[in-house]
Amino acid sequence: MTELRVLSALDATRVQLYHFKAIIIAGMSLFTDAYDLFCIAPVLKMLGEIYYKNDSIGTLLQSIFYVIALLGAALGQLFVGYLGDRLGRRRVYGICLMIMVLSSFGCGFSVCTTRRSCVMASLGFFRFVLGLGIGGDYPLSATIMSEFANKKTRGGFISAVFSMQGLGILMSSAVTMAVCAAFKNAGEGTSEKTRAEESDIAWRLILMMGAIPAALTFYWRMRMPETARYTALVENNAFQAEKDMQKVMSIYQVSQVAEDSSSETPHPPPPPSTSSHSSYKLFSRRFFSLHGRDLFAASANWFLVDVVFYTSNLLLTQIVNLSDKPANMTNVYDSAFEAAKVAAIVAACSTIPGYWFTVYFIDRVGRVKIQIMGFFFMAAVFLAAGIPYSWFRSENNKTNNKGFMVLYGFIFFFSNFGPNTTTFITPAELFPARFRSTCHGISGAAGKLGAIVGTAGFLWGTRRDEEHKEDVFPDVKRVRIAFFILGGVCIAGMFVTYFFTRETMGRSLEENEEEEIDSKDFVC
Repeated sequence: MTELRVLSALDATRVQLYHFKAIIIAGMSLFTDAYDLFCIAPVLKMLGEIYYKNDSIGTLLQSIFYVIALLGAALGQLFVGYLGDRLGRRRVYGICLMIMVLSSFGCGFSVCTTRRSCVMASLGFFRFVLGLGIGGDYPLSATIMSEFANKKTRGGFISAVFSMQGLGILMSSAVTMAVCAAFKNAGEGTSEKTRAEESDIAWRLILMMGAIPAALTFYWRMRMPETARYTALVENNAFQAEKDMQKVMSIYQVSQVAEDSSSETPHPPPPPSTSSHSSYKLFSRRFFSLHGRDLFAASANWFLVDVVFYTSNLLLTQIVNLSDKPANMTNVYDSAFEAAKVAAIVAACSTIPGYWFTVYFIDRVGRVKIQIMGFFFMAAVFLAAGIPYSWFRSENNKTNNKGFMVLYGFIFFFSNFGPNTTTFITPAELFPARFRSTCHGISGAAGKLGAIVGTAGFLWGTRRDEEHKEDVFPDVKRVRIAFFILGGVCIAGMFVTYFFTRETMGRSLEENEEEEIDSKDFVC
């Protein structure tokens, strides 16, 4: 009964200060994830100016640098997700953070300053290691927050953690703009050699700044107790689970909530039986019969939305330019500044509001409805943007329709007030405690595979013809085709969500622990 008391207390307890503390601790790693993943676009523009000068970096090298961190993230999600279930969430949580911090500094300290092949190889290595830490943090942050949260506001708490990504994107743009402006102003009047040396420091500084927020939360992350659900349900130590929760919650409140929960519910759901923990293993026939549909839905939806989300961010840096400045910038910092400015505007006006709409509505509307709605409106925007795309660019590539920027911003709003956020939430709620981190990692890895397919595929698919290198924007016809394909991907997401995704709003996490008993049998 101790096990039931702890789990009932967690489900029914009021929102406490520690819940918000956990959001900050877990969310700061998502902040760092977004900073590191999305600052590479303007940095690549700077690297092209510094090391390649009149030669472009090339589609192949751009693809490698976009993909290498995503590949590391996919492997990190699989490996660390598995360790989170085997060793415990807390034991590997701090390790992931240290990998992100050290590899961020490693990116900035990439060896060589003159040989471009040496610089790019070193940077690529540290970007891959950074991806391992970023990927591993996804299943751990989502699982920890879901297991600390109460049943009523669990979705809002997890989405609040994920919403820190929006602030990370905004911060990466702000830091890039500030560094570029500062170095540009400081370099005026100096020799060309001095400006080259200073610009080589600038991009390194941008990459290293991402490590600071994560490093500041390391102490508090290591002080977090193991989640009560892991201790009680996986390690079978209910006494220690209750003791751990009393460290971060009021003793009176935990006991009182448990008593109130027992007195108000004549037939509460029984605690998961210890025998059920050993009745089937991961990827066994029993596992697939119980959770195969959920794993397919979570993985497929995450794959589809990441194809769209990462491709949209990539295309944004290529097709949108709010300024009237000429394409051929005269300063190494100008192109990076412009790319960061556009990303900051989109983040502030579309991305961040989308996240917080989800925080507010997720426990009122439900995960499935928000996910279908997001996919639907994204598909509608892609089709609406693709049909008149030729209106957006005239033959000399001058901006002639600012309304296109507004239309494109809706993609990011409904992505985050939709499947980009809900696909992070549902895998942390659908699976039993002993498989939760692993299955979230599998789902997330499928998403990163979609991101790789999207970024690499569409980078090559919309690239400029070799004989028209002076054309700064991708081919109009190819971008239109890309929009139509992305709209089709969103429609596929709607169907997968409708036919395969289960609603988790208002359900206890422990309903997935007892495979022999349908939870509806215990509803009064």
